[in-house]
Amino acid sequence: MRFKSRLIRGTLVQRYKRFLADIRLDNGELVTAHCTNTGSMMGCKEPGSAVYISRSENLNRKLAYTWEMIEINRGWVGINTMQPNKLVPEAVESGVIVELGGYETIRREVKVSAHTRLDLCLEGSNGNCFVEVKNVTLKVDGAAAFPDSVSERGTKHLKELLRLKRQGHRAAIVFVIQRGDCASFRPADEIDKEYGRWLRKAVKAGVEALPYVAKVTPKEIVLTRRIETLL
Repeated sequence: MRFKSRLIRGTLVQRYKRFLADIRLDNGELVTAHCTNTGSMMGCKEPGSAVYISRSENLNRKLAYTWEMIEINRGWVGINTMQPNKLVPEAVESGVIVELGGYETIRREVKVSAHTRLDLCLEGSNGNCFVEVKNVTLKVDGAAAFPDSVSERGTKHLKELLRLKRQGHRAAIVFVIQRGDCASFRPADEIDKEYGRWLRKAVKAGVEALPYVAKVTPKEIVLTRRIETLL
């Protein structure tokens, strides 16, 4: 996924009220950018860090800028939670996510119950595969970890995937790790023990956990490789 326009470099002043981030541009201008990431962003919000933001083409948008990535240990970490839903279908179609190959069509935002939608449904002659996509930015002792705050919504999605699997469907969760410095993936039990419990239960029942690392640069973000899951 290449960015449509050139990103703008700046320095993080502060992230606040979950959805807002003040950025000092290289020309000295102070702007407020939209932060799509509703998690704690633990380890990814240090004031003074270099960041990149994008500018929206929508002139009617309240905030013209969106925070895209932050520099950590000389590497870029993608914090925009909207990007993984673009990255995964792209990686499926290009054959990068080999486990999800062989399907003919991809539907997005699929309603699976009265109160729940999942991100994708892959459809083919041999059946469907329901897929939930999660953005991962937290790193703990060399491992990517999810979630970075208690996620009742994330647990609900696991329960839905488990239900669909028990009904005979294929079900998977793709963890998009928007940083290149993690050797493995694990649930962040120290943050959300319930999520870890349900992830293990879902995987044991046949739900596929697919953690994929993304190469993040100011020009593009692409999924590159699957890493080990530690449960």
